[in-house]
Amino acid sequence: MEQLKEKAIIVGVHILNHPNFAYSIEELKNLAAACHIEVVGELSQKVTRVVPSHYIGTGKIQELSQLITERNASVVICNDELSPSQIRNLESSLACKVIDRTILILDIFAERAQTTEAQLQVEVARLQYMLPRLVGLRESLGRQGGGAGLKNRGSGETKLELDRRKIEDRITALQSELEKLVARRQTQRKQRRKNEVPVICLVGYTNAGKSSLMNAMIELYSPQAHKHVFVKDMLFATLETSVRNVNLPDRKSFLLTDTVGFVSQLPHHLVKAFRSTLEEVAEADLLIHVVDIANPEYEQHVNVTNDTLKELGADHIQMIFAYNKSDLTEHPYPLLKDDFVYLSAQQKRGIEELTQLIRERVFQNYMQCEIVIPYEQGRLVAYFNEHAHVHSTNYELNGTRLKLECRVSDFEQYRDDFLQL
Repeated sequence: MEQLKEKAIIVGVHILNHPNFAYSIEELKNLAAACHIEVVGELSQKVTRVVPSHYIGTGKIQELSQLITERNASVVICNDELSPSQIRNLESSLACKVIDRTILILDIFAERAQTTEAQLQVEVARLQYMLPRLVGLRESLGRQGGGAGLKNRGSGETKLELDRRKIEDRITALQSELEKLVARRQTQRKQRRKNEVPVICLVGYTNAGKSSLMNAMIELYSPQAHKHVFVKDMLFATLETSVRNVNLPDRKSFLLTDTVGFVSQLPHHLVKAFRSTLEEVAEADLLIHVVDIANPEYEQHVNVTNDTLKELGADHIQMIFAYNKSDLTEHPYPLLKDDFVYLSAQQKRGIEELTQLIRERVFQNYMQCEIVIPYEQGRLVAYFNEHAHVHSTNYELNGTRLKLECRVSDFEQYRDDFLQL
């Protein structure tokens, strides 16, 4: 039997001269849907600044109260992060549960988190959000049977009796666990750098198709790997950072990383908690900015992603754009133009064009050469066959002649062991 959806009224304050209000309200509706909530009404107020005590004015509170009764709603969702006193005052005036955009996103993350690291990160974010709001959330917590948010689900539900000290102790313990995982990842990164394997990160707005694009590349270049990542048409389907090795036909290889999607006003608690995961982005050699070109708001999505990358200190890394879902538009595809590729991950069209662009940007430390390797250095022939793209092999009196494309570093390392032609 299908669970009855909670009914909600969404409330937004439109601060004058503040663009993108309509977009942020639409995004809030999508976030509510991702949290299995049915939006049954909407209320907005144009003001020069947010009302410090109640978020909205007294007249709007009466209007909202009436709307709650008319639509039989059980929750009010505000478009901004509320202060503890605003939550308390609104709940008191409306006699209804009040949550904000932040807790909605935290709830989605809690439900989607699969790996131990993601669950720890989400729990840290939820506890840090709750800490200053213990008084304001007191009634909400009681109604929900523990745990900030909508339902008693997801990672580490927090009991009502937890006092500030216990929450702080819990945060410290969780962060200690996370540090161990971060140290392990840093060791892996050092190893990758040592092996000179380029790291390419897929970034972009949530639900732009990053995981679908990753799967399309794995299917094309490593079909035997069976290492698909989870794909679903919903916000924040991927919270885990997945890394896959992509081996191109010419012996070049790179690591492709799928990251958590971005959304506007991503709670700073989450950015802080997921910073260790998102460090993958800041360490990358190249970013592929995946854009859902079929979405009418795609330009806004690009801005949100760029702002988040700036916050992560990753705005200096070279970037190429993958305009995904081109099959849902009139735009011709596959098409390669400067730093842009129009493609469809769903139809697996445009992947070769994207790979061509990756080659141009990442594999600049390669050289074409012709060498003769003496027969007593046979191990070098085996090495270059494995680590370089050998165009032709001929056996001559004084050794094996290879025409190849290899890393400049490999050429320099072994140049004393062969004859260059």
